Amino acid sequence: MGKKSAIRRWRRITCFGALPVLASCTVGPDFHAPKPWWQPSSYTETKAPEQKSQKTTPPITEVAAKSVPVPEPIDPRWWNQFQDPELTSLEERLVGSNLDMRIASTRLSEARAAYGQARAGLFPTLNANGSITRELLSQKGIVALFGNSAPGGSFTSQGPMASGLAGTAAGSAIPVTQTIPPFTLYQYGFDASWELDLWGRVRRGVEAARANVQAAVDQLRDGLVSLEAEMARDYIQLRGVQRDRQIVRDNLQSALESLRLTKERATTGLTTDLDVANAQAQVDGIAAQLPPLDTQEVQLINAISQLLGQPPRALSGELLQPQPIPPVPPRVPVGVPAELARRRPDIRAAEAQLHAATAQVGVAVASFFPDISLTGSFGFQTINGYNILDWNARQYGIGPTVILPIFQGGQLVSTLELREEQQKEAAINYQKTVLQALHEVDNALAAYASDQKRRDQLAQEVEAARRALDLARARYTAGVSTFLDVLTAQQVLLAAEQQLSDSTATVSTDLVALYKALGGGWEIAYPLPEARAGNPTLQQVRQGS
Repeated sequence: MGKKSAIRRWRRITCFGALPVLASCTVGPDFHAPKPWWQPSSYTETKAPEQKSQKTTPPITEVAAKSVPVPEPIDPRWWNQFQDPELTSLEERLVGSNLDMRIASTRLSEARAAYGQARAGLFPTLNANGSITRELLSQKGIVALFGNSAPGGSFTSQGPMASGLAGTAAGSAIPVTQTIPPFTLYQYGFDASWELDLWGRVRRGVEAARANVQAAVDQLRDGLVSLEAEMARDYIQLRGVQRDRQIVRDNLQSALESLRLTKERATTGLTTDLDVANAQAQVDGIAAQLPPLDTQEVQLINAISQLLGQPPRALSGELLQPQPIPPVPPRVPVGVPAELARRRPDIRAAEAQLHAATAQVGVAVASFFPDISLTGSFGFQTINGYNILDWNARQYGIGPTVILPIFQGGQLVSTLELREEQQKEAAINYQKTVLQALHEVDNALAAYASDQKRRDQLAQEVEAARRALDLARARYTAGVSTFLDVLTAQQVLLAAEQQLSDSTATVSTDLVALYKALGGGWEIAYPLPEARAGNPTLQQVRQGS
């Protein structure tokens, strides 16, 4: 007897000792952060600019100094490169005011709540319950079965039905013909259950939920990067429209001066009314360009107001005063390609989504294994309310529950195949996101370089057009040229100045597109975990989370 007891005790010790080992068994593939299959060593045309002699700020018609990308750490506040206090103010107000950011923050909170739900599966559940039930037993149901089996047409209270149900004393017989009256059943207690998660099904679900939280964080960051770029682009375009309007007004004044001169010459008989009519048409044509520019100005101010969650024209008093187009700096820090995957939020989000998909494969694999839970309950049950606290009214139950999938009609296999295909899709999406990021950076660098060349050529064209207009007026005043030459020169100058203004704004927006492609701008508002105590350093940003 002692030997058998020792064997049973050893078996219990062995089983419980094996639980930690089994609990550490997590089926399914483990996630490993992917590495880009191709990555250039440096961005195209990231050479340091040549040193030039110091000059005063050139007028708009001079060739501006070339702005060159350099492989230096990126400032998270990249908009400071434009040296525009108003733009800096708008960018700093964006995070707390934009409604899209509020929506993204809510989605992040939803992902964190879902993670909390998944994590709760790691712990036991404990519930308290109580009920008062009025019951009537069917005389054609269980009661009839006991009656048919009772000798002499009766059954005793020692049977399955407690004597208290009929209100008789213990040991007395209940005739078969007696109807069991309705009774009230009082019960309360506790029940608990705990899934042992031997195969890691719950842990893999928690892992997937945690990865979804990380994806939501990076999607929030990616949205901020896009909004910052949109704010800078709208602001630069606004200043460009205001510059175009000033150009039109200056040319309108010049055309009015030509009209005055033509009228004076027509009065003295030195020219005809045809020149006066052409001069008037020139004035009207230039003036007609002002209303569309006014409309564009209102629309851009409204676009900026909407980004800040403000009603239409709320920022008119702040933005209506014309300011120069924000200039680009001589040196543009762009970092190195090796940092791109850690800095661009969309790449980080794609990696987190791949992590979640990989964990879901583990959940599907664990579904093929037995599901073992420990369940237990303890409470009191009685048909008399006055003895609800009587210790003899207690009842309990405890034991394991095992669910072993045997036949599911192919559901488990199909679910596993689905999760594996979703993991493949997430892996391909990650590769696509990395490749797209590299293309966007390269395209932005190419556009930034070529648009600067175009701007410089247009600056030279404007200078030449001004000289041509001065010469045409002098020749017309001297009577050696027709007024048609003046009109043509005026039109050429107006078009050239407008193109130069648009090109200058394009170069600045190209820089915005470059920084959007590089993925910076989120580090201050939503820093990495190791930098939350204060503003992140550039080294922390490059290291990633």
